[in-house]
Amino acid sequence: MPGKIRLGVNIDHVATLRNARGGNHPDPLSVAKALIGTGMDGITIHLREDRRHIRDADAEAICAWAGKPVNFEMAITSEMLAIATRLKPHGACIVPERRAEITTEGGLDVVNTRHLLRPAIAQLQHAGIRVSLFVDPDPAQLEASAEIGADVVELHTGAYANGRPGELARLTNAATLTT
Repeated sequence: MPGKIRLGVNIDHVATLRNARGGNHPDPLSVAKALIGTGMDGITIHLREDRRHIRDADAEAICAWAGKPVNFEMAITSEMLAIATRLKPHGACIVPERRAEITTEGGLDVVNTRHLLRPAIAQLQHAGIRVSLFVDPDPAQLEASAEIGADVVELHTGAYANGRPGELARLTNAATLTT
């Protein structure tokens, strides 16, 4: 296997639990520090437009601490672009976001939104942020992602997790296209 596998941990639902309890605990920054202390390579946070997980103060504290790379998941909105370019996380992962979903339920439609994504990618990269796109394991989406300048793609594995027949093969094929 080429290279070292890096492990990043998404801590959004630590914030979800805190928010449900109505207090300050568990604290996402404390959890991020504890995880990095165990050898994790990075932390992922998703500042959703509705702030149901990570809050602005969490994102600011985690990015300012930056004990390891922070992957900042975000919708493609002017507000989120402004926040990301101000906080300057190591990476920004552009994800689709719908208010009705509990968690991200599918990949970006890069093919049909490249006109929106291309300038956003350029803006983030100009700020020194590595840009990834969260996509379904579809060759057309991967090709469009490369065409518009994404540094990385993250493959949506929801259909596989839900037991959809043939999905492991789609993921395997997508992984070979990205190398």
